[in-house]
Amino acid sequence: MRIMLIAVIAFLQVACTGIAKDIKAVEGLQTDKYLGLWYEIARLDHSFERGMSNVSAEYSLREDGGIKVLNSGYSRAKKEWTTAEGKAYFVDEKNKGHLKVSFFGPFYGSYVIFKLDKINYQYAYVTSYSKDYLWLLARTATVAEAVKKDFIQTAKMHGFATDQLIFVDQQSVLNEADKDGITRE
Repeated sequence: MRIMLIAVIAFLQVACTGIAKDIKAVEGLQTDKYLGLWYEIARLDHSFERGMSNVSAEYSLREDGGIKVLNSGYSRAKKEWTTAEGKAYFVDEKNKGHLKVSFFGPFYGSYVIFKLDKINYQYAYVTSYSKDYLWLLARTATVAEAVKKDFIQTAKMHGFATDQLIFVDQQSVLNEADKDGITRE
């Protein structure tokens, strides 16, 4: 029984850090250029970000060679900013956009960059081990319509449910903050 349990746990770890069918992680990733602040422009809905606006992720190097992940966003329901700190490590080579990320102890999920502006690192298309997860990240709180259209077209071509995309409000809370004295932590 114990061996079976270990086998199941090992399978789940590999499955959750794998890559969704027909998705390829970008090659030639330059970690130092990818680090820094990214704004979430669009996503598929999931429980851990449901109802969040003004979502961003900040990536920095960890002392152990991994990447520190600091996600933040505003919950209108709770009227507060929330943050989640995690860690990420490359699954294969350090120049391939396939990482495993953890916010909860020893459990990791896949972080797969499948399209990237490799010249200026201004936008990235990210998924996970399944096509239930999809994000458009950008260095600015808004992107050109051409980037949004390409994101939708690329995601649709790969079989994502683009009709369910949520475009993240990056402005209203900041405007409310000016009026209501809300501070971002």
